[in-house]
Amino acid sequence: MASRTGSDVLLRGAVRHTAGPTAVLLVCSVAGAGCALAVPAVVGRTLDLLLHRHPAAGAWLTWAAVLLAAEVLLETATVLLTQLTTARATAWVRLRATTGLSATAPHRAEPYSGGDVAARLCVNATDSGAAPAALATSVASVLVPAGALVALALIDPWTAAVFAAGLPLLLVVLRSFAHQSSDSVGRYQHAQGAVAARLTEALSGARTIAAAHTARREEERILAPLEEMTRYGTRMWLVHGRAVARSGVLLPLLTTAVVAVAGTRLAAGGLSVGDLLAASRYAALAAGVGSIAAPLGALVRARNAGRRTAALADLPPMTHGSAALPPDGPGDLELREVRVVRDGVPLLTDVTLTIDGGSTVAVVGRSGAGKSTLSAVAGRLTDPDEGRVLLDGVDLARLTRAELRSATSYAFARPAFDSGATPTVGSAIASGLGAAGAGAAEGAGTGVMGGAETGGGAVSAAESGRGRVSAAETGRGRVSAAETGRGARTAAGTGGDDVIADAPRTADAPAEKVRDAARAASADAFIRLLPQGYDTPLDDAPLSGGESQRLGLARAFIGAGRLMILDDATSSLDTATERQVELALSTSLRPCTKLVVAHRVSTAARADKVVWLEAGRVRGCGPHRLLWEDPHYRAVFLAEPASASTATVAPVKPVARVETLAPAEAVVEAVASARAASAAGPAGALASPQNDWRAEPAASDGLGSDA
Repeated sequence: MASRTGSDVLLRGAVRHTAGPTAVLLVCSVAGAGCALAVPAVVGRTLDLLLHRHPAAGAWLTWAAVLLAAEVLLETATVLLTQLTTARATAWVRLRATTGLSATAPHRAEPYSGGDVAARLCVNATDSGAAPAALATSVASVLVPAGALVALALIDPWTAAVFAAGLPLLLVVLRSFAHQSSDSVGRYQHAQGAVAARLTEALSGARTIAAAHTARREEERILAPLEEMTRYGTRMWLVHGRAVARSGVLLPLLTTAVVAVAGTRLAAGGLSVGDLLAASRYAALAAGVGSIAAPLGALVRARNAGRRTAALADLPPMTHGSAALPPDGPGDLELREVRVVRDGVPLLTDVTLTIDGGSTVAVVGRSGAGKSTLSAVAGRLTDPDEGRVLLDGVDLARLTRAELRSATSYAFARPAFDSGATPTVGSAIASGLGAAGAGAAEGAGTGVMGGAETGGGAVSAAESGRGRVSAAETGRGRVSAAETGRGARTAAGTGGDDVIADAPRTADAPAEKVRDAARAASADAFIRLLPQGYDTPLDDAPLSGGESQRLGLARAFIGAGRLMILDDATSSLDTATERQVELALSTSLRPCTKLVVAHRVSTAARADKVVWLEAGRVRGCGPHRLLWEDPHYRAVFLAEPASASTATVAPVKPVARVETLAPAEAVVEAVASARAASAAGPAGALASPQNDWRAEPAASDGLGSDA
């Protein structure tokens, strides 16, 4: 997962971004090198003048002192500018990588796990950011020994010839160092990313590991790449050590040879004492050619790290058009021959659907049928490989980013909340409106306090179904990458729930709107029990799985546009709470089209229409009561949790047809029949008050019972 050509482009971009500090650093480095080269000549000349008691000796001595002071000051400035340039370049590299990751389609980001992303954004980005400073200082590292060699030739050609004779051996040492170091560094960084990825996975599943008593096995799995890290880390330092040792032996020998030749020339009268002093100093500077190993090593690490960071920065972004939706559109959704293929596996095949605006459609099917993929395509979390998706007659790909996100909202099974952008519970709900909405929220409960959200979205990463959220620390900020399946999925933007949006949906989020959304999601009661109510910091809010889902639903409700997509967003709710949420969907929110990924019979029964998926194809589409006649459709719900229908069910007749089914099918059939009877009239079909549907109208806004 590295981008070789992208690495060079990324590093050149970092150099351009830090052009000012890098240019000043280069000037200081070159000026410092010039001072370093001038000092031996001036000091040597001063010594000769002092020995001959020449009256100009004082002026030369002053010049020597000035040059020495300038060299110290320039060296100090070089160190400070190196740190400044590296910090700015690192921040830019991280921004490019996070932008590429957050702007791409989820399936393109899937191969990068949260831990791997963290390693790329932290360690690798830091190494990449060192490139501009290393490039500038490497110029001085070459200039000083090259200038010293020229100065030796000017003092006495024989001294230069002696030193030059050993240069080929030194160049061989440096070339070997660069080649071997590059391979070792690349492999070491890869193993480092593997450890980070496995550690993040283990942290996200800590409870499962504890329950299964597999902590020891997980520890071994996480640390397995350490052997490879040790091998290549040791090799990396051995390469560096050998290069230093060889140059450490070769360079003193060359320096000694130069001084010996200069001494011989002094004895013969060919050189003065000052010339000997200058020659010895220039020999030491020329021997410093080995110091180029440091910036050279930094450039090697930067280029290898840049390949890993550029892989994120180079992810192709989802493009947006310039079209707008027709005003006051009902939210008609249409999929035309949609096909989605990932890694050669078809997830959706020739899906054609028409969903009337304002209706509620349940999407059902066994695990892997393509339900979450369909929901992602419907709101353009991802683009289909073939076909089109239209909202009120406009292709989603033609809409502006702001228009798309203002028209759609999402809620997922595991909502992600960024406590950095939305620090409180109230601002987390208000963030469904966008940046301004989160920032202006105030006064709900004990007060809703919002933080302005970067980019205007709810959180920084889209979550889908069974995904998990990982945070990678980058500079002062925090980057969230939500994962689906085995990899990270960061979407280009989803309104409401989980992805950055470009424009706020409203100028402010009044406290009443926040409370209304919370009440609709059955979240107001537990939020008021928190220590500071709506002002409780997210990090201090002890939320259960169901409470997190309700908070995510409230965030989607407050920003509801023409299309709302709930991808298993009520899976952690009990039956009574789920019913309250469904009633709120039909009565408390403004009319919009609702696409609900459903696993429970009750949800499908109350939808206007059901889309039944099987192996990525539409197996059936219609009212639940008609599809229920198909035993294969009934079999989809056999794995439905018992909590979906645990109330005592009174006998319902006739049951002759039910008795021919398998026992599990008979239970599901009886439950659905009881609910249908309850919705049809006052006959007491369900004994439990919390599951009494008799007060429900025969048909409501998108949630009329079809059972």
